[in-house]
Amino acid sequence: MRIIAEAGVNHNGDENLAFKLVDAAVYSGADVVKFQTYKTDCLVTSSTACADYQIKSNQSVKTQKSLLSQFELSYKSFERLKAYCDALKIEFMTTAFDYESLKFVSDHLNLKTLKISSGDLTNAPFLLEHARTNKNIILSTGMSNINEIKSALSVLAFGYLDQSVHKPKLADFVEAYSSEYGKKVLRDKVTLLHCTSAYPAPDSTVNLNAIKTLNQRFKICTGFSDHSLGIAIPIASVALGITLLEKHLTLDKTLEGPDHSASLEPIEFKKMVEGVCQVSKALGNGEKIALGAEKQNMKFSRRSIVAEKSIEKGELFDEYNLSIKRAPEKMSPYEYWRLLGSASSRNYSVGELIDE
Repeated sequence: MRIIAEAGVNHNGDENLAFKLVDAAVYSGADVVKFQTYKTDCLVTSSTACADYQIKSNQSVKTQKSLLSQFELSYKSFERLKAYCDALKIEFMTTAFDYESLKFVSDHLNLKTLKISSGDLTNAPFLLEHARTNKNIILSTGMSNINEIKSALSVLAFGYLDQSVHKPKLADFVEAYSSEYGKKVLRDKVTLLHCTSAYPAPDSTVNLNAIKTLNQRFKICTGFSDHSLGIAIPIASVALGITLLEKHLTLDKTLEGPDHSASLEPIEFKKMVEGVCQVSKALGNGEKIALGAEKQNMKFSRRSIVAEKSIEKGELFDEYNLSIKRAPEKMSPYEYWRLLGSASSRNYSVGELIDE
């Protein structure tokens, strides 16, 4: 079970703030801190409108281009952030949003795991380029349905298996996904993230049970990217068998920016990590057996057959001279009916354990 602190663009375009987010991720106990790498001109058109939540967080901008350009960090900044993470022994990760940035994070930063955003789940050529890096991939599934996820996985399977075809057909993707090699490479390389792409996501939209659906349908590792408020829902998701949990991290929820309000501040994030660890430990292996601590309590809790009255040798056992009480285990209560009507082999005093 790994926890990603999604710093995203919560640095607001300030490299110093990005370094502080790394420190906060380390303090919080996250395994990974993740950012977003892009060239604004390669990501959006000049006329692409902002989503409502983006406008709400920054009233002065009207287009995504004007908004995203404020939060764009240079490749040099990411080099320094990666080196800083390496020194602090926390994994650095960043989502690439364009081909140039993908090549940078894959080849230059040499990241071992790549994250694909929900918005690119239907971007087949971009999915293919991710798979052709042969890196591990985390695929976020916000805004999608089962068929779209299957199509995306088909492209990834093809990309992992075939590095040579430059103009693949849809049938090639289907064939790769259906093959045993395709299924194996997806199991080995890909993690799906259930996600609700709303910021913040109302509790009624989170649909945690979809985690089980993804797991059962695709038989590959499944995680959860949470955009709800608070820590209860991400902690609860652990009980559904996730292998990866992602949650936004900010230094201050009141800062201007699209993701701060749906993020956790460091103290909250730390409490979430503690809760996740507690639930993970409590899940166990699923085998129902008496554990060590329980075995110590058996002798104080379980019952044995005892003499309710004095019983003489040869006297018949009945419901009046036998009872079942807490006592050191001797004869199991399951023997009660066998004893009824049979003759005692010896004398018993009141409260003595029956041993026949």
